Amino acid sequence: MSNNATESGKSPGRLKQIRMVAQVLRKADPKALPIVCGAVLGTLLLFVAIGLIFGGLWFFVPLGVLFAVLVGMVVFGQMAQRVQFKMLAGQPGAAAAVLKSMRGNWTVSEAVRGNRNLDMVHRVVGRPGVILVSEGPRSRVGQLLGAEKKHIARAAQQVPIYDVQVGDEEGQVPLTKLQRHLMKLPRNLNKAQVAQLNDRLRALPQRMQMPKGPIPRNVRMPKGPKPRMR
Repeated sequence: MSNNATESGKSPGRLKQIRMVAQVLRKADPKALPIVCGAVLGTLLLFVAIGLIFGGLWFFVPLGVLFAVLVGMVVFGQMAQRVQFKMLAGQPGAAAAVLKSMRGNWTVSEAVRGNRNLDMVHRVVGRPGVILVSEGPRSRVGQLLGAEKKHIARAAQQVPIYDVQVGDEEGQVPLTKLQRHLMKLPRNLNKAQVAQLNDRLRALPQRMQMPKGPIPRNVRMPKGPKPRMR
């Protein structure tokens, strides 16, 4: 099968996904799509104005169309992500859904610790080391974080272990800033060391203390359509 046939088979699915996300955006935030359209039009008009001032509309108009589409995709993705954060906020397992949507070399183990109140700790392994991400009030998650740190300390050896509390209390990281917070952590390990660390942690005995609850395992954060440069 040719590449063109393959692309045509994928396009309907991609367009359907964009249409579904647009419908959710329109219902959740009526201003979202007008903002996206405004960003596209504004970018295009900017290039048209540059072409009129300096000449060469034949060059700047097609270039403006390309950049307008790229800007529209970026703004659309950001709006979709913002709405998705609002939909996830307050649900048990919301932080896990956000963590699993992160791009890059991250290994996420959901609900490695938990209690009957649906407070939980997720374990993330990446270039910074081990990151324990908790969901729940500060007064309750401290014990869960301490227990998980003790559990993985021997396997982690000298690898840094960070703990991040997700929530709206003082000292906690809001769900909307979780990805940004993790991306700012220092890169302490290379790819080989990350792989070795994952192997050591997988060898640990599984201790599932988390009661069954409405964890949104199938929730995926929309990243928006990816622009293609040819």
